[in-house]
Order: sequence, then C-alpha cells, then structure tokens
Amino acid sequence: MQSFRFIHTGDIHLDSPLKGLSGQQGAAAERIRTATRTAFDTLVSQAIEEEVDFFVIAGDLYDGDWRDYQTGLFFVKQMGRLAEVGIPAFLLYGNHDAESQITRRLTLPSNVKVFSARQPETFRLPNLSIALHGQSFRQRDVTDNLVTAYPAPVAGCFNIGVLHTGLGGMGGHANYAPCALEELINKGYDYWALAHVHQAAVLHERPHVVFCGNLQGRHIRESGPKGASLITVEDSQVEAVSPLHADCVRWIHLPVPVDQCAASADAVDLVRGAIEEAVARDAQGRLLACRIELTGQTKLHGELLASADHLLAEARAAALGLGEEAAWIERLVVATKTPEIAASRKDALGDLQRMIESAGSDAELQARLASELGDLVRKLPHDVRTETDDAVLKAAIDGKIAGLITHAGAYLNARLAEKV
Repeated sequence: MQSFRFIHTGDIHLDSPLKGLSGQQGAAAERIRTATRTAFDTLVSQAIEEEVDFFVIAGDLYDGDWRDYQTGLFFVKQMGRLAEVGIPAFLLYGNHDAESQITRRLTLPSNVKVFSARQPETFRLPNLSIALHGQSFRQRDVTDNLVTAYPAPVAGCFNIGVLHTGLGGMGGHANYAPCALEELINKGYDYWALAHVHQAAVLHERPHVVFCGNLQGRHIRESGPKGASLITVEDSQVEAVSPLHADCVRWIHLPVPVDQCAASADAVDLVRGAIEEAVARDAQGRLLACRIELTGQTKLHGELLASADHLLAEARAAALGLGEEAAWIERLVVATKTPEIAASRKDALGDLQRMIESAGSDAELQARLASELGDLVRKLPHDVRTETDDAVLKAAIDGKIAGLITHAGAYLNARLAEKV
C-alpha cells in the first residue's frame, strides 16, 4: 500500500464571534474578530505546503447559520485553493452546521465531497486504496448512536471513520451522537477522525482514535496552542499524528500573586512584568489574549477591588507598550482575599463580621434575597448568566445566597479595614 498524508481538522467555527470584544477597537481587536478565518487560511496554506493527499473536516466548519453569503464564499475560496493543487476535501457537518442549521447554501467545488445526513456514506480514493466513512448531522441535537450504522471496513483499504461526537460527554461537551470508545476501536477502521471536543487528544493507537481539537481558541476556556492534526500513514499503519498550529490568537490565563505588594502601584508593576514574560515565552509570533488574575491574601484587597477599572487600563497600557499586536487584555480579575477579620474584635469591624456570619445562616433573610435577586437574574442576557467569572454575580445566578453574603461582606469589610 502506498504511503500518504492527510490533514484532520474540525471545530473551525468560521466567523464565530469571539468573547470579550464589546467596545474594543484597534488592530488587536480586529485581528481577534477575524481569527477563525485567518486560522483556516493558514491551515489551507499548510496543507498546500506539506503537499498532503487529502483534507478531512469532521464537523462544525460553521458556527451556525450564516449572517450573509460571505462566510460560504470564504470557504469556497479556500477549497478552490486546494482544488488548484489537486487536494480533495471531505466535509462532514456537525451540530453547529447541521442541515437544519444552515439555511443558505452555495455549490462547492468538485474536489469537496460532503457526507450525507440521511445515512452513512463512503467515499473512495482508489489511487491510494482509501475508504472514508461518515454521516453528517441532519439536525443539531443528534442523540442516536450513528456508529452502529457505519458500514463494515472495505477490504484492502485504509479505512477512515469521520464522526462528530461527544463520546460520552468528554470535556463537558454535549453528548451528541453518543458512542463508546470501545465501539470505535472494534469497528475495524484504521483511523477515526473525530471532532466536537475542543481539546486535541489521541484516545487510542492502532487503531487510532483522534480528536483534532478546535482550530482557533475563541475565549479563555480555549487557551493554549490550537490547530489541526497532520497524519502520516506508511504501509497501512499510522506512523505519526503531528500537530499543525494554525491559531493566530492564543489565549492564556495569567495568575499574578500580589501578597507582598505594599501599594497598588506594586501590583501594576507585577502585572506589567507578567505580560512581558508571557509574550516572550508563549506568543510565538501570535497575538496573546490574556486574562489576568490577581491572587493572594493582602490588605490591599478592598483597594484593588475598588480600582479594578484603573488596573485593567494599566494592564492594557502595558500590553500596548509592547506593540499594537503583541498582547491584548481580555479581562483583569481581582481574586485576592483580605486578611481574616475576627468576629471576636471589640470594634465596629468585629460587629460587622458577626452580622455577616449571622446573616449567612438566616434562612428568612436568604429566602427574601433569593426572591428579589431571582427577578433581576432572570433579566440578565443568557451569555452573562452562563459565562460570568465574577464570584459575587455567579453566586447570585446560582442562587447561593449564603455565598453571596460572604463575598459581599468580605468586600465591605476590606474597604472599611483600609480606613482603620
């Protein structure tokens, strides 16, 4: 059997809106807005440079229905680049780009083969003795196990299964097209090209069962290097699964301990140093999108909370000082703690601490707060309710009133303690 190489990608989410850009302007913000397109363009260039034999997209090419035809036209252009050099592409639709999700359609170049959503379909590459099997999603919520209907392996071929699946809800992802790893291993295929889980992973070797991960991180929970997989096959055996990093924006979480800071200016210096070190260490020529988290126990807790907007502006100034597209600060989170204020103190702070502790166990007060806050929480936008990182707001959203009282009390105590 001939040797060959192919690219396995998925979870591209073309034109997906990236988080944290509201009100942001400038070159860095624009780079983030177009990151999914840039990453896919980079991957197609890598496919051409590597002279791969074919290209597999295992679902969620799109992020939902197109706003206009520009998203589809961009994809057609990229497939045309592959067509020019004779690289066929095999496309499977997942939950985000299921038949029912995309209302607009464009005719794709002849080098692109789309797996049917009605039943499993097999495509052959006779010159390489390859058979690819897959089934696209007809609707977003596919709860059936699709693997059972996939055909038996084609004798004498290298068999590739293409599947969009939660594989039991890995990584907290919705368990679409549920199946078990053992089913994939025992199917008789040589390689499973999986997508839907956004963290790249080789779950099994010989046969290989591989999640390629998403192509471009879109928020802080998709941090670190992102890309696709380059698969090398020699004499019917997978010899290598190599990462192809295509992301142009790389997300990173930067904890900054401020325990030893005597003034907020010291915290600003530490933040500036952390950004500079991260760019030198992790950016690798990409824009580094940073979430900064101030940590530790400090008497400055209340002051830092009160000056969070100023600290964020200082962090963004430090990033811009490295160049307009070196780093971008998505958020600065004050996660410090104040030194414990003992309820045994005989002053106003001790009285306040005792009130907070009693409020935390007052069922009537908690019920009243839960009722009043519940009305406000229900009016919040869905993305705020599901994605907030603010500890006080999250406690309110989750209905954890005792925790809400504790957080609010700690803030009040910290502010008052500054003045004592």
